[in-house]
Amino acid sequence: MEKSRIRIGITQGDINGIGYEVIIKTLMDQRLLDSCTPIVYGSPKAAAYHRKALNASNFSFHNINHPSEAHAKRANIIDCLDDNVRVELGKSTEHSGEGSVRALKRAVEDLKQDLFDVLITGPINKHNIQGDSFEFSGHTEYLAREFGAEDVLMLMVSDILKVAIVTGHVPVSEVPGLITTEAVLSKLRILHRTMIEDFALTGPKIAVLGLNPHAGDQGLLGTEESEIIIPALKRAREEGIMALGPYPADGFFGSENFRKFDAVLAMYHDQGLAPFKALMFDKGVNFTAGLPIIRTSPVHGTAYELAGKDQASPDSFRHAIYLAMDVLQNRNTYLEANKNPLPVGEISDN
Repeated sequence: MEKSRIRIGITQGDINGIGYEVIIKTLMDQRLLDSCTPIVYGSPKAAAYHRKALNASNFSFHNINHPSEAHAKRANIIDCLDDNVRVELGKSTEHSGEGSVRALKRAVEDLKQDLFDVLITGPINKHNIQGDSFEFSGHTEYLAREFGAEDVLMLMVSDILKVAIVTGHVPVSEVPGLITTEAVLSKLRILHRTMIEDFALTGPKIAVLGLNPHAGDQGLLGTEESEIIIPALKRAREEGIMALGPYPADGFFGSENFRKFDAVLAMYHDQGLAPFKALMFDKGVNFTAGLPIIRTSPVHGTAYELAGKDQASPDSFRHAIYLAMDVLQNRNTYLEANKNPLPVGEISDN
């Protein structure tokens, strides 16, 4: 395989959902295969089942045992399961959860060895993946542990809207206790950095939402804005981060005020993701900022109700692949430009 081609590692996700459908539909496009080499971590048997359900007779996977064997312009697949794999469309099963975890762990092992360049994760069921070998609420938390990231950020990305959240997959009842000045500031630092390094923006402008209705309405509806969020914004600006707010979430999205900013930091999951998915569902991508590696995923879940019906759109998954490649190029460009920074006070002769 040509080393210069971007190598895309893809995990199958839940074999009973729409993961394979969106993967197959995406990889059927030869234009994508002209720009990268995809390597799916999953099960050829499960893939064949879905290919038949989709009647995709003009598509096939190239079976390999190791990423080094990948065919440059084919959709490759590595078998991470066994011959007892059982597809039960539309059902959450212990078997499908185990398959999700095994594919993910094999892909992470190979990524640590630089056997491919970027990771795209298929949708999983956060309930059936739980077990003795996997006790994380999702991909984000697991990847943070595996790659030694002190803090990470869930970032929803589209061409016109980028939304990050301070608190991730936690019960709403726990959100207020997790909103601290340090937490908001940490997420702002990650968001500011990723906008510069991964999205090639200069002086990114970040909007920060309030926690309470009407951003607390001057303390009438809550004091988190004045006691926690505003102090975090002041400290961020002292560090050179252009963070403004806090803004009331409803009016901010309803008035399309988000178009004036490069990114938005919401306080909790549904505050940020509900408007994002309402506006950008098919075009949106989930990107994990703060990791030393590049990971993206589609914004949708397993969608069991659509499994096997040839109704799932591959758009979000396709955008996830292209975003991962763009981020890789942006990050490499940034690292190259900052490889040998000039000492403070020294002026280049150029």
